[in-house]
Order: sequence, then C-alpha cells, then structure tokens
Amino acid sequence: MVRQLVQLNRMGDGTVYLQITRGPAPRSHLFPKETKPTLIGYCTSLSRPLQLQTNGMTAVTIPDIRWLQCDIKSLNLLPNTLAKQEAADAGAEEAILHRDGIVTECSASNLMMVRNGIIHTHPANHLILHGITREIVLRLAAEEGITIIEEPFHLGDLRTADELFITSTTVEIASIVEVDGYVIGGGIPGPLTRKLQQLFESKIQSTT
Repeated sequence: MVRQLVQLNRMGDGTVYLQITRGPAPRSHLFPKETKPTLIGYCTSLSRPLQLQTNGMTAVTIPDIRWLQCDIKSLNLLPNTLAKQEAADAGAEEAILHRDGIVTECSASNLMMVRNGIIHTHPANHLILHGITREIVLRLAAEEGITIIEEPFHLGDLRTADELFITSTTVEIASIVEVDGYVIGGGIPGPLTRKLQQLFESKIQSTT
C-alpha cells in the first residue's frame, strides 16, 4: 500500500505519513468492543535538509511537561507543539526537553551528546519516543566500535559536550551548535557527527 501511494503521487524526495486509529465509535472513556480501524496515509514532497546538516542548528531548553508514556507514538502532541513553538519564538530551531534538569529528548527528535568520543543518550524507556532514525544511528555507531552509553544526563552536561546532535525522520542527523545562546563544539558540526552522517548516507544509498 505504501509503495502504491508513492507511485500514485509520483514522489521523488519526500515523506509518507501513516496514521491508524482504533476506529469510529461513540464518545466514551472505554475501548469500543467492535470497531473497524481507520487508516490514513498521504505523501508530502520534502527536500532533504542538507544545508541544516552542514551548518547545524540552534536549540533552547524547555521543561518536559508531557505525560509519562512518551514511548507511545500517539496523536497527543500538544506539549511537543507548544515546546517547538516556544523554541521558534526564541529564534531557535529545536527545543531540548528536560524533567527536573534531566535531559530526555527534543520536541520532534531524539538527542545525543558526544564527549571524549563516546555517545551519551537517554535510555529508550517510557520517557522518550524511541525513534527509528535513533535506532539506526545507534546501530551504525555500534558497528563502527563507537561506545554508546544509554543513561540520563543533566542539563549542565550540555555546555561541556564536545558535540550535540539530533536524529529524526525528516532531519536525519543534524548537529546542535548552540544551546540557550551557548556555543557547542566551536559552533560547527563535530567529527563524530559528520562521520555518522556519512554512514547514514551510505545506508540510504544502499537501500534505494
């Protein structure tokens, strides 16, 4: 069905969005016993963010006010939307979320920190959405022998990071070169981030 959708839309570079719900039913707090799921899918033309990947992006830190089941990909994105808008209003491109000073992820992406050649990222528990791109990047890093530590880290660690980068479907891998006005890694994408970008690019080319 996805391949047919792409062909019908004559897609080049772009995204395919799929959404499935339990189906129509009278308003109630109980799960409907008998209902037919509703599936929606559509394509959107979108160029790969090559300039963003080359130059990096800016971010601000914002409290994570989401519920405690962030590992469930649902349509309840109001806190993410509010955080993203707050970042945009501050002149930044992404919002780094934290719970009482512990960094979780970003409003629309996963976050990774590099220090001394080691990747640090929040574990894939109920406090983050374990993204597909995140999974692929961690797999590529492991295959290259790069050490990965999946443990929570603090807001204060961001300023002492050698590199920061995010992963997501639309951004792929992009450096964060400034957080709350503080320059990270000299203000340019770091070597490990660039290496992962190259590995990811090779992965894309090998599967198309």
